Amino acid sequence: MIPVKDGVPRERRPLVTLGLIAASLIVYLVAIGSGGALIGGPSTVTVVRWGAIPYEWAHLGQHCAIGLGAIGQAVLCTGQAGVVGRVGAQPPTWVTAFSSVFIARNALQLIVNLSLLAVFGGAVEDELGHAWLLALYVLGGLLALALALAVDGGSATPLIGNAGALAAVIGAYLALRPNERILSVRVVPLFFAIVETPAWSWALAWIGFDALFGALGTFAGLGGGAGATYYVHYACLPLGALAGLARTRRAAR
Repeated sequence: MIPVKDGVPRERRPLVTLGLIAASLIVYLVAIGSGGALIGGPSTVTVVRWGAIPYEWAHLGQHCAIGLGAIGQAVLCTGQAGVVGRVGAQPPTWVTAFSSVFIARNALQLIVNLSLLAVFGGAVEDELGHAWLLALYVLGGLLALALALAVDGGSATPLIGNAGALAAVIGAYLALRPNERILSVRVVPLFFAIVETPAWSWALAWIGFDALFGALGTFAGLGGGAGATYYVHYACLPLGALAGLARTRRAAR
């Protein structure tokens, strides 16, 4: 399903939400322009270069790149067992904490996640304000990276996509309007249907389908998946929920 709108009347223009969507679209087009395909997404070289790699964060100053491993093409990192020499110049590691959030794995991930951001992000921005949405989005992305590092700091699989940032936004929406009706388009081969579901059930559906896509490798990392690090973004839901609850309590005073 692809969300289209909710029933929340807007008092503010969703400037930050629109800006984040525009930035994600531009970065995706630039990324595939340097190697990749419109549907299939950026090349592996681009993903490794601009994605957030836990190994690089756990070993600051040592970088990773695509190379020829024992069983073919692989992500090789300076200092890894069996890797001789040093990887050439790469973007500073701190930059990847932000660049990785704006790179989608493929067109499907881009469409689904930006549709979610448009609906949930617009409502959260209206409730919390422009600065709060931006801060929540950035903190969600950083928290997802920190958790991935804690789970497997030796992983050389690049993490990309806005799942952590998006989970924080969805968490805030659920705290603010858990029963709000979300109008969505259900897409199946040769058939479209308009459905309405409460926000909480939509969030459950997103988690379920996202987990399935992760298991299938659709949105996951190189070579079929990123292991446990793929699923850490679900822990960003409580971050958003806390922000939403804090706003609700402040408004009730």
